[in-house]
Amino acid sequence: MIRLATAVDLPLLGELERAAGEPFRDLGMAAVADDEPFSVAELEPYRVGGRCWVVDVSGVVAGYLVADVVDGNGHVEQVSVLPSFARRGLGRQLIETAAAWAGARGLPALTLTTFRDVPWNAPYYARLGFRELLESSWGPSLRTIREHEAALGLDHWPRLAMIR
Repeated sequence: MIRLATAVDLPLLGELERAAGEPFRDLGMAAVADDEPFSVAELEPYRVGGRCWVVDVSGVVAGYLVADVVDGNGHVEQVSVLPSFARRGLGRQLIETAAAWAGARGLPALTLTTFRDVPWNAPYYARLGFRELLESSWGPSLRTIREHEAALGLDHWPRLAMIR
């Protein structure tokens, strides 16, 4: 079941994100696996704003997504699913929830940034209907996000912006 996150959920999301990041180690991307997840304080505005959803599977918070508005589009800021719940369509359900949220607000598209060559990143999002958003089409806020990612060293591996 997808539901809006509660204050009780927020402390669980950091560990969830850490667990979801572990598979990056197997790809030689330890820095990504070790990246610090959102803090409760960083997640709180998303929760209060109705932009943080969790997947509750029989009382287990198995995944979450936080969304923003970036350059007039809905934007997936973070989506993570516990590896033990992977391949069950939970990520897809979270993305569809964000798309419905964006559509209900009259936002014409959903964007995200991701790793180009990681199987559960860009290729996965392409299967969900996303396509690459060329740099020439980035708005100023998406450009700022990508510049921040580069400053964090994430561009050590090819990244791209995508839109649906």
